[in-house]
Amino acid sequence: MLQYNMNKHGFQTSAEYGDLQVSNQGEHGYRPYEMMVSSIAGCSGLALKKILEKMRITFSDIQVTANIVRNPNVANRIEKMYLTFTVIATDATDKKLEKALELTHKNCGMIQSVKDSIMITESIVKAGFNNYSN
Repeated sequence: MLQYNMNKHGFQTSAEYGDLQVSNQGEHGYRPYEMMVSSIAGCSGLALKKILEKMRITFSDIQVTANIVRNPNVANRIEKMYLTFTVIATDATDKKLEKALELTHKNCGMIQSVKDSIMITESIVKAGFNNYSN
């Protein structure tokens, strides 16, 4: 159970990792839509990582880009989300990556929780090890 307590700038909760401040003002905490987007992007990225490992695909990094469309006429709700996964790998075929993406959609609890409310579109891009530097 998480308990949220009101404070001067919003609400705060304590989770296993640490305190989380929720606020409508970005300088005082995470905005609710940022947490929604982060939970979906983070969950799907973690699911993809696990699936690639199970498929024995060698990769050095996964980057997730989330673009969202909000409706200002309906409480500024998130209506659409476009997730692009960039996988830095050399031995992954496009077919294997597409299969991994399909499994990611099915195995991400956050996507499954909102799939009837938010249209989520995913794509996956393969990049070679030399394309990015750490």
